[in-house]
Amino acid sequence: MAACHENQKPVDMTGHTTKKDSSRYEVGKVMEMPLSSYVKLPGQLKPYDEVFIYAKVNGFVKNVLADRGTVVRKGQVLIQLEAPEMESQMQAAISKYLQAQENAVASKEKYKRLKEAALEEGAVAPLDLDMAASRMKADEAIVMSEKSNVAAMKNIINYLTITAPFDGVIVQRNISAGGLVGPGGKSNELPMMVLQHLQKLRLEVYIPEAYVDKVDLKHQVSFTFNSMPGKENRANISRTANALSSMRSEAIEIDVNNSSQELKPGMYAEVKVPLLSGAKSLLVPSHAIVRSTERQYIIKVVDGKAHFADIKEGLKANEQTEIFGDVSKDDEIVLHATDEITEGTVIR
Repeated sequence: MAACHENQKPVDMTGHTTKKDSSRYEVGKVMEMPLSSYVKLPGQLKPYDEVFIYAKVNGFVKNVLADRGTVVRKGQVLIQLEAPEMESQMQAAISKYLQAQENAVASKEKYKRLKEAALEEGAVAPLDLDMAASRMKADEAIVMSEKSNVAAMKNIINYLTITAPFDGVIVQRNISAGGLVGPGGKSNELPMMVLQHLQKLRLEVYIPEAYVDKVDLKHQVSFTFNSMPGKENRANISRTANALSSMRSEAIEIDVNNSSQELKPGMYAEVKVPLLSGAKSLLVPSHAIVRSTERQYIIKVVDGKAHFADIKEGLKANEQTEIFGDVSKDDEIVLHATDEITEGTVIR
């Protein structure tokens, strides 16, 4: 057992200090000023037009007249189908139409004879003449109906010949001769072919909600494709969505000429979208932001105490970071913030 001297002081084993914390924190203000003349955003090339080609009617593939990579013109035949039962239905419709025509001619002749005979008083009963007239009109109506049926069958037969709706390139082919195809559109069914218009492409860019009111859509944008570094392109913005998507961003499209066929749909680009000349941003030093896997926040000083304010980061330049959130110009913040500072800590 160790002995204690009378002048020896007891040791605090709890880990707490009895001395009042005298830490001081460097405090600054949120600034508002222009940060950059443009914002960099990713973009992706899309075909100017794209169509998934399905069969309109059930049938067997007779001929496949285009393959992947084939350049086609509008109206060019791509696929020929055959459906023997449709040919039979077509012949039946034609037969009914011809029979209806014969009946109409016969009833018309009968009415003509009765009408001529009726000129002699008492030769034809008025009722017989009326019935003949009604029969003639009914047969004429049947002719028109059967004619419509034949036209409808011709339209259905035309569906067996599948043509290109516009100039383009076949980028997918998923059928072979002899295969059975039918009306598509289901999520688990592949199209017979995919046709894309590649002479002109759409560069699709999504502008985050925070920048929607800051970008200048009237001036040209510049963009560089990742596969072609160093080659900068410039173009006007062709169209805007004027609505936010589910990802809280607005889509814009830039039409890109591709007559050389160097560019391919799916290519990624870095796009510089100009900002409005008067656009200003809220800026804080980069070291004033606390980052964790769950959140990003700054520490505001409210009534001398720490108050966490969740933010989203924007552009960065010269150790300054653009922020968005429940923050205003001239708000006091802790300049060197850490996660060791807790909510409500006294800031001196």
